[in-house]
Amino acid sequence: MFKYCLKRFGISVITIWIIITITFFLMHSMPGTPFSTEAHLTDEQIRIMYENYGLNEPLYKQYIIYMNQMIRGNFGLSFQQNNAAVSHMITSRMGPSLQLGIQSIIVGTIAGIGVGFISAIYRHSWGDTLMQSLAIFGRSTPVFVLAVILQYLFAVRWTWFPIAFWNEGWRSTILPTLALSLTPLAIAARLIRSEMIEVLSSDYIEFSYAKGLPRFKVMLVHALPNAALPMLTVLGPVTARLITGSIAVEKIFAIPGMGHLFIESILSNDYSVIMAMTIVFSVLLISVIFLTDVIHAAINPKVHLIEEEAP
Repeated sequence: MFKYCLKRFGISVITIWIIITITFFLMHSMPGTPFSTEAHLTDEQIRIMYENYGLNEPLYKQYIIYMNQMIRGNFGLSFQQNNAAVSHMITSRMGPSLQLGIQSIIVGTIAGIGVGFISAIYRHSWGDTLMQSLAIFGRSTPVFVLAVILQYLFAVRWTWFPIAFWNEGWRSTILPTLALSLTPLAIAARLIRSEMIEVLSSDYIEFSYAKGLPRFKVMLVHALPNAALPMLTVLGPVTARLITGSIAVEKIFAIPGMGHLFIESILSNDYSVIMAMTIVFSVLLISVIFLTDVIHAAINPKVHLIEEEAP
């Protein structure tokens, strides 16, 4: 198990380094500069700013300097936000994105398990058709479309919740949470249904019935836990994406989250913020995948045993 975890950790570190390196050089190949929007600056002023920020150095040297600073946790200063510390900008935007992401993954996963569970039990019934239609709708509908529909119905037409902004406590989180939770709901529902159908045909389920156990107990205690195991692998990346913020939802509901900050930095060529946000997104995503692999291997020892025995 230790060898398996060490190997996965090494792969994760190398992957993050590759992503950072590719992003750094691609970013510097983008058209324009961080000062392209500053039309009032003279050429001399731009030259001085290049020197102050170290942008006049060769690209390889900039890369080495940045990596040294990044390892120490220093992401530099923003080119567009009055020299604000990038680390502070990210931490100030992280709260709303984390809250929405955690809420949406919890709501979506629980609801999806329920939908898939009911579909599997009442397979080929009208309830199964209804639940599957809901899952297909959630999988095929863009999140920004659902966000606009929810916004119109519950904020404009019926005025139950605030239409946007982040200033009314928990009420401000309801509509964006519902919009974001549809994706994990659809994934969990379809996965649980297919896994439950497969598990219900297993010998140990038939043996449980033969022992006289109630149908509901067999379903809930014996079938559902085994059917839910593959969700770890599928919902891991979804969790990371939701926690780091949804650009569309944050834009529609005017939420000051990380997704909103990321799109602002791209539009303004704010190199420091782009790099820092890429690192945060990559670390969170790969960390979740790493933890998912470790948990999966701990629950199912066959995973790491097969890999360790492979040449």
